[in-house]
Amino acid sequence: MSTEEKIKQAALELFLEKGFERTSIRAIAAKANINIALLNYHFQSKENLFDSVFSDMLSTYTPTLNSILGSELSLEEKIKQYVSKYIDILQENPRLSYFVLSVLQRNPEKIKKLRIFQSLYHTGNFSGQFINEIKKGTIREYDPTQFFINMLSLITFPFTIKPVILEKNKMSEEDFTRFLIERKKIITEMLVMSIKK
Repeated sequence: MSTEEKIKQAALELFLEKGFERTSIRAIAAKANINIALLNYHFQSKENLFDSVFSDMLSTYTPTLNSILGSELSLEEKIKQYVSKYIDILQENPRLSYFVLSVLQRNPEKIKKLRIFQSLYHTGNFSGQFINEIKKGTIREYDPTQFFINMLSLITFPFTIKPVILEKNKMSEEDFTRFLIERKKIITEMLVMSIKK
């Protein structure tokens, strides 16, 4: 890895583990095995480093999700694939949903301006298809924004309260994986049924 990549990898691990506020430049430099001057040379500030790490993280996952929403699939198949893929992404990166929420809490105005963040929640094609299906009478009247937020909430919420789910249900990691596989089916059925006439 290049020095810049080493810094970003170290920063990502610490940001995910401790959050932005509790992660120091000194800790990032130590984890990357470099001195603080070199870190500052590459990124100038912790804020710049955070922005770079966050943009990289989202750009890794958003193209796949956007390609599903922008595809020519039927609405029902699009919902099924989006739910399944998003759960897969969060399962591979269990702290991602918490990280995104903490970012929004920290600086919502700045984050909203990041183009890559906007693309994660860009629903132009999806909304257009949704509205067309309503006009054709194939689904009931339903605000596409409400539907999309419902879909995101059903997908992400179990990951934000995962420790509670594990403790209250005496689940192992393997149990939670099985729970998520079942949840893909449950969420898809709930969402599809919610728009059927």
